[in-house]
Amino acid sequence: MSRQSRIETALTVCFEPERLVVINESHLHAGHHHSDSDHHGSFDGTGETHFRIRIVAPAFAGMSRIERHRAVNELLKDELDGGLHAMAVEASAPGETTRW
Repeated sequence: MSRQSRIETALTVCFEPERLVVINESHLHAGHHHSDSDHHGSFDGTGETHFRIRIVAPAFAGMSRIERHRAVNELLKDELDGGLHAMAVEASAPGETTRW
C-alpha cells in the first residue's frame, strides 16, 4: 500500500471526513536540501515525502487550528517517523469557509 493510501485510510477511519483530498507534492520540492538519512544533499522530488492534506470533518468543530494540526500529526506519527518529510494541513469543520 502506498504512503498516500495509508494516509487517506487513516484520516478516513479516524475523522470520517465529509471531504478529503491528499495531494502528493513531492515533485514540487525537487532540489530542496534534506538532512535525513534517505536524502543526503538535494532531494530529487521522487517518492512520497511531501503531502498537502485538505480535510473537512465534523471532528474538527470547536478545535483551534493548532489543535487540528496536532490531531492530524498525532494520527500520522508513524508516517512522519518513517520518511514523510512534510505535510501541509488544511483542516476545517463543516460550514467553515475553505479555499478549495
